[in-house]
Amino acid sequence: MKSVYFHNADKVFQFPRKTALKKFIANLFKREFHVLYELNYIFCSDEYLLQINKDHLRHDYYTDIITFDLSEEKNKIIGEIYISLDRIRDNAQTLGTSIKEESLRVIFHGALHLCGFKDKTPAHEKIMRRKEDEYIALYTNAK
Repeated sequence: MKSVYFHNADKVFQFPRKTALKKFIANLFKREFHVLYELNYIFCSDEYLLQINKDHLRHDYYTDIITFDLSEEKNKIIGEIYISLDRIRDNAQTLGTSIKEESLRVIFHGALHLCGFKDKTPAHEKIMRRKEDEYIALYTNAK
C-alpha cells in the first residue's frame, strides 16, 4: 500500500488539495520506477529542523529540507522528509516565486532524493532542478 502522510510538528502546513498532492507524490515514485511503501512529510519551523540537522547530521545551519531514507530494500521506499516552512517562505521571497511553487519544489525535491537523485555537484543540481520543474509543471497542469 502506497501511503503519503503529512504531519505538522510545530508549524501548520496549509495547502489546497492535499489529497490530490499526496496521490501525485505517490505517482512520482511510479514514474521514477520506485515502489513507495510509506512516506512521511513533517512540516516544521527553522528551529525544529536546525535541531534535527545538529543531532543527526552534525550540521549547525538552517536548511529547507532533510530527507531520511529508511528503506531496507532497494526501490521499496520508506522515508521521512522534514521541511522548514520558515525556509520555504523566505526562499520564495528571495527567489521571487510563490510560496505554493516553492512548497511544491521542496516537496518534490525530497521525493526525488529518495528516488536516487542527488544535488551536490553542479551537474547533479541541474538534473535535480529539471526534474523539480517537470513535476511542478505536471502537478500544476493536472488540475
